[in-house]
Amino acid sequence: MAKSTPSRSSDRMRSFAFALMCLTVLLCATVLAPASAVARTYTAMVIDGDTGEVLHEYRADHKVYPASLTKIMTLYMLFDALDHGKVSLSTPMKVSKRAWGQAPSKLGLKPGESISVKDAILALVTKSANDIAVVVAEHLGGTEIKFAQMMTSEARRIGMTRTTFRNASGLPNRGQMTTARDMIKMAVALRKNYGDYYHYFSTQKFRFGNRTYGNHNNLLASYYGTDGIKTGYINASGFNLVASVNRNGKRLIAAVFGGRTARTRDDQMKKLLDRAYLKLKEDGEIMPPRPRFSPDDKILPADAQLLIAKLESQREAEQPGRVDTQTVVSRIKPETATDGWAIQVGAFSDQRRAQEAVLAAARTAPDVLRLTRAAVEQQASGTGVVYRARLLGFEGETAARAACAALRREKVACIPVNAGGAG
Repeated sequence: MAKSTPSRSSDRMRSFAFALMCLTVLLCATVLAPASAVARTYTAMVIDGDTGEVLHEYRADHKVYPASLTKIMTLYMLFDALDHGKVSLSTPMKVSKRAWGQAPSKLGLKPGESISVKDAILALVTKSANDIAVVVAEHLGGTEIKFAQMMTSEARRIGMTRTTFRNASGLPNRGQMTTARDMIKMAVALRKNYGDYYHYFSTQKFRFGNRTYGNHNNLLASYYGTDGIKTGYINASGFNLVASVNRNGKRLIAAVFGGRTARTRDDQMKKLLDRAYLKLKEDGEIMPPRPRFSPDDKILPADAQLLIAKLESQREAEQPGRVDTQTVVSRIKPETATDGWAIQVGAFSDQRRAQEAVLAAARTAPDVLRLTRAAVEQQASGTGVVYRARLLGFEGETAARAACAALRREKVACIPVNAGGAG
């Protein structure tokens, strides 16, 4: 008996140590799990950008991590400084050691180097550069901590009651939280208060030094009418996006948080926007322009696109199989072409992209383009087939150039062309 006592005591000590370790792990999991669970919760909201009417919401007041959506407020503060003459677009801002040490994504400027305000704006919009966010914060606030306090104060002023900022970049911080509703409030306030600078959010590429950076907001190229605003991602938040879309003068602003991948986030955003536009059309709030179509132009009219989206939605819920787009297109009677001048809004290797581009242009300036015909013309080239997106039927070069000027004011690329007899 006496010999077995030390062994039993040792066993009890090992059991106690194991139990203590399990309790420690359990406590850590209890402390850490709520933040992770809260952050990865899917939330979303869509509003009418003109009236503020909520068209869709799901847990819109649930607190989540903003990730790089934080940089929208960083840019808001920078636009405010520009508007009040505190800086100009050419003002140089120095890179500190702290800014240089930020985690990617970043430009990688070295301590002591400088970047202009304009380049900083473009770096934040496209590359979502964390080092440049700190450069802006330190230039405007002295320190990033002070700047974050300024950001939070401004957030309260514009009605973002459930948002707190702790840094300028969106890099992980437990105290930095927001909601889908608050992020939409910020997007609305930015367009309202600093609309002169909003066009930066439609920048698709930014060249700095010897490198070119693409915009992370894929909707700019894949969902017509999109003109901003920003993406965000950290591991704790999932993939986030605030988007603004303008079709035929009707603007929607939406936020999606917690996507599993960038693609699923984008797909969900497109689905929500499609449904919102369909709802507005069914309610009679959208009166789309009706460009005419040549019988030889293989283009999908706007009404057909909306009908297809509706049929596909019904199909998902009711039955398998694909919607026959040609059947839908055949319901719309085209008109014949006439000679004259045209405007070209792009040339594409993909027919669908050309179709979307010409329809988007038709919606952008309906008053100017109401008597024109939308057309996608196929032309052979040395590298394959090119699809030219055009609006036909202008009564001369002057009218075509005036229409192009109207489109350019809406940030739509355009050139006048003499269409001759090519309808």
